[in-house]
Amino acid sequence: MDNEPSPVRTSKAPQSFRYYDLVMAAFVAILLLSNIIGASKPSYISLPGGETWIFGAGVLFFPISYIIGDVLTEVYGYARARRVIWTGFAALAFMAFMAWVVVKLPPAEGWPFQSDYENVFGNSWRIVLASMTAFWVGEFANSIVLAKMKVWTEGRFLWMRTIGSTVVGQGLDSLIFYPLAFWGLAGWPPETLMQVVISQWIIKTVWEAVLTPVTYLVVNRLKRAEGVDIYDSNTDFSPFATSDAR
Repeated sequence: MDNEPSPVRTSKAPQSFRYYDLVMAAFVAILLLSNIIGASKPSYISLPGGETWIFGAGVLFFPISYIIGDVLTEVYGYARARRVIWTGFAALAFMAFMAWVVVKLPPAEGWPFQSDYENVFGNSWRIVLASMTAFWVGEFANSIVLAKMKVWTEGRFLWMRTIGSTVVGQGLDSLIFYPLAFWGLAGWPPETLMQVVISQWIIKTVWEAVLTPVTYLVVNRLKRAEGVDIYDSNTDFSPFATSDAR
């Protein structure tokens, strides 16, 4: 990609891109895996003095989906990022439906793992609803903030835009998901719940800051490869819009 021409600043995206589908696939894959594997498990780290700090295990990988979301909005514009967010939302909905059907199917006689299977894949509809709501709100907030900040700053300070949008998007995501999913449940006292919400917000934002050099590298290479630098100066930012123009 190093020999590609410099990107052209524009407010209108071309009809097709070389790498958009690959970035979308990576986004959806990480989104689904982080929700399957780590969303409902609290873990901890030991602090000086013998205290522990509790955090959700999914925080180690889920923020990567936000970083990819930043790349999508920065390189391909809000309208195409919106399409990817809806694709991820549909994938989450299908995953939840498939898990529900498979868990409810009676196991073959003698199969000893039904209870284990239910523990892993049998999330309640409360957790599913919380996860999908938090994802939808957080991702759209992240993308809208990033796109608007790009116009306001005239494309400067990418680090400020990615971190600032993450503070908003990930903050809403954590604030919605954990209380909606686990408030009042055994093993999730209010103090633990709030500690997890705060730790998720902090860790996700720190992740974004730490991986900023990677974000810069990917964004710059993709812009050169695609040949565009899209500004959402005439974009309809409604999540439900079907066209790019206002």
